[in-house]
Amino acid sequence: MLVLSRKKSQSIQIDSAIQITVVSISRGRVKLGISAPDDVRIIRHELIDCVPVPPETPEKSLPQPAKVL
Repeated sequence: MLVLSRKKSQSIQIDSAIQITVVSISRGRVKLGISAPDDVRIIRHELIDCVPVPPETPEKSLPQPAKVL
């Protein structure tokens, strides 16, 4: 686990598409703002088991293996 210290309004960058910014710090709570592409699923860890997983891609749209002749 990487542990970083950030002050209010400072950010960290994950790859080129995800940015996490410290929005506020108050009474032992930190508010984070997350900028990410729409296809990145962001959820609080304690809710992972409560939120339904989106359905898988139907088999028809998956690439089919090449047929051996």
